Amino acid sequence: MAAIAEAEYIWKNGELVPWADATTHVLSHALHYGTAVFEGIRCYKTEKGSAVFRLTDHMERLRRSAFIIGMDLPYSVEELVEATKALIKTNKLESCYIRPIAYRGYGAVGVNPRPAPIDVVIAVWPWDAYLGEGALENGIAAGISSWRQRGINSIPGAVKSSASYLNSGLAHMEALDHGYGEAILLNESGYVAEGSGENIFIVRDDVISTPPISDGCLEGLTRNSLIELALDLDIPVVEESLVRTDLYTADEVFFTGTAAELTPIASIDNRKIGEPGPVTKTLQKRFFDVVYGKLPEYEDWNEYV
Repeated sequence: MAAIAEAEYIWKNGELVPWADATTHVLSHALHYGTAVFEGIRCYKTEKGSAVFRLTDHMERLRRSAFIIGMDLPYSVEELVEATKALIKTNKLESCYIRPIAYRGYGAVGVNPRPAPIDVVIAVWPWDAYLGEGALENGIAAGISSWRQRGINSIPGAVKSSASYLNSGLAHMEALDHGYGEAILLNESGYVAEGSGENIFIVRDDVISTPPISDGCLEGLTRNSLIELALDLDIPVVEESLVRTDLYTADEVFFTGTAAELTPIASIDNRKIGEPGPVTKTLQKRFFDVVYGKLPEYEDWNEYV
């Protein structure tokens, strides 16, 4: 992953702050105890102007994540949506990655987060392909991680929290050390959960399968979008538990996510899956047509800046 390309301003607690001044105290609660929730969102340059993909849905998920961990956000979903649009305009960005984060700040030390204040930040910056150049077209090599996905009664997939991404980081580093581009995590029962930062799908006999939320994967908005796109194309989609051999013997496998978009998987554990297949390529094209505003029937997913 490339270094962050700095923008001019960051939105913090209702104010625009110069990028270099958007700091937080070293004794902030979230830094020590992982008490933060966040989102990853993308803004695309379309013929009608800059459009943020499912912005309101992402901010609603941020609100839900905060609610689950007992954090009462001091801003409404609508306020966060408008703040994001204004921030993109202020930074004069036509396309960008968007990172809203809400965290327990400075004011208390100890596992009880409630005495610590809540800080809310939105940052935007230019960002290209998450899994490297050529990944969207050619696919990547993935490997099954020895690290298991955190249990649904430990940190549930309904919460997109900084705490759960230590697990992802361990798996991703292990994958890179083994020569893979990304990791695939199994849950404690041995079923496929997700990538380190993506949902995963397989295709077999023209039927798409993906793990259910109950197997420990994130309630991904790109995942949800791809399921709807597939069904609209009369491609069957099944949410079912998968084991690692289901991945090895699939006709096609791909990741989805805000950062990864729709990235094909070319091999798993050095077992060749092959070139991106017809279902993967059809859905990938459909997805990019949607986010670039080329399909009017999905226009409500794009929120224009």
